[in-house]
Amino acid sequence: SHIRVNAVAFGAIDTDMNAFLNAEERQALIDEIPAGRMGTAKEAAAFLYQLAEAPEYLTGQVITMDGGWI
Repeated sequence: SHIRVNAVAFGAIDTDMNAFLNAEERQALIDEIPAGRMGTAKEAAAFLYQLAEAPEYLTGQVITMDGGWI
């Protein structure tokens, strides 16, 4: 049907959803991310836009954007 389907598996994105973390928990999470920080909502949105504009041949993928978090 020529319908592209891709998914993005985001790691920790700094949004209100993480507001329940206290400062110590937040730092412990950041310490596990090789990039040294959480991603931003702006970065996530920019990536989704780029993915929507990607070539039609890119389909059926789960793409991870997580700062190297294991």
